[in-house]
Amino acid sequence: MRATHRRLAAAAAGLVLLPIALVGCGIGGGDEDESAAKPPRAPAEEATTRSRERVQAYLDAMAAKDVAAGRSQLCALLHDGFDLGATGPNGDFADHFQVPEAAITDVRSGPRGQEVRVSVSVAVGKRTVTRPLIFTVTRDGSDWCIAGEAPGGPADTTPTGVAPTPAS
Repeated sequence: MRATHRRLAAAAAGLVLLPIALVGCGIGGGDEDESAAKPPRAPAEEATTRSRERVQAYLDAMAAKDVAAGRSQLCALLHDGFDLGATGPNGDFADHFQVPEAAITDVRSGPRGQEVRVSVSVAVGKRTVTRPLIFTVTRDGSDWCIAGEAPGGPADTTPTGVAPTPAS
């Protein structure tokens, strides 16, 4: 009988201490409000969101001729090339180019990262040309950055489920 009494006392003590142990492990604690307010993002959703943000910031920098802001959107490996050509005769930030309109037309997963398709209108004097471009955005450590820019094809100007976002 004495052994049974000890087992019951140990079980009761364990039940009393269980909520304290669970709070220490993060279970049953007071963090319900935080997790309910901010559900974790799925990796694909985060990749799409971060890629769109990076490219939109680059397009905004192009329109504003803010070379430093444009450079900050690029992966470190692209900085030297950007520094050499960004304001050159054919660079994205050349003085004689104006960017009256730029819109993201699609974001999708590609072989090297997220592919962000854009339509960019470039004005030189009285002539305006609209060109499709594809930006590749990837994760570099804990941050996202633009890893490449390439001309797009004619099919890249048609949105596929993503509403165009005009440049600010």
